[in-house]
Amino acid sequence: MAEVLPTTALPRPPSRLRQFYVLTKPRVVQLIVFCALIGMLLAYPGWPDWGRVLAATCGIWLVAAAAAAFNCLVEQKIDAKMARTAWRPTANGDLTSLQTLLFSSVLCAVGGGILFYWVNTLTMWLTLATFVGYAVVYTLVLKPATPQNIVIGGASGAMPPVLGWAAVRGDVGPEALIMCLIIFLWTPPHFWALALYRAEDYRRAGLPMLPVTHGPEFTRLQILLYTLILFAATLLPVLSGMSGTIYLVCATALGLGFISYAWRLWRHYSDALARATFRFSIWHLSLLFAAMILDHYGSAL
Repeated sequence: MAEVLPTTALPRPPSRLRQFYVLTKPRVVQLIVFCALIGMLLAYPGWPDWGRVLAATCGIWLVAAAAAAFNCLVEQKIDAKMARTAWRPTANGDLTSLQTLLFSSVLCAVGGGILFYWVNTLTMWLTLATFVGYAVVYTLVLKPATPQNIVIGGASGAMPPVLGWAAVRGDVGPEALIMCLIIFLWTPPHFWALALYRAEDYRRAGLPMLPVTHGPEFTRLQILLYTLILFAATLLPVLSGMSGTIYLVCATALGLGFISYAWRLWRHYSDALARATFRFSIWHLSLLFAAMILDHYGSAL
């Protein structure tokens, strides 16, 4: 009998369903939906109407996923030049522009329809405006034009708690605007930490990110300054009576932790520390908003 030589199996290409799923930037969208859900839960003085929460969550999730897919479409040439994004189906040619556009359009239409019929028109229009703000104003106008792109464009990324609040209350209250401000101030240090260790990617793609245009030292100082301003903003829920002691303790610990990362990043930079700062920033926002919920419902018990 002839000897059978071992063969190395070639990796199977991702399924078409998986390729479309990747377009939605799941990790980014999950954080968006989480923040919107926090806005909804805080808008209820008592226990939530879970039917409305489910409908609003699905609608916002679908429109956010549509915006992410549209972003992949318009940035496919830029993504192809960057190691961080070259694997995306639009960048490597696995999906065509028409397929991506149709996919984004269907998600947006279905999500908008859910918000219109089962939530309210204010939430639908605010969510669609956020789509335009991120996918068009930020991606097409601000990102290639100014190093302050992430600061100005952060307004659309800060909207999820407002969407959640509007889904329940039918208006935009001061509590929602406080949460929006927190995310708005959190976005620059979060994103610039990533940009520091991906600066060559952005330079190669021709994008004027702050580390490329002003250098890493200036960027690190801006991260530190923003974390200090952010810390002050995270105390506004307590000062306004929106949250109490549980939140105050958590916000203080998380804020001091973020400042500690930013200080070390400013004084003793390394790519590893920049990555750690970026990862901590995600935990910072997630745990901060989770503390709001714990404080809100803990005090109601």
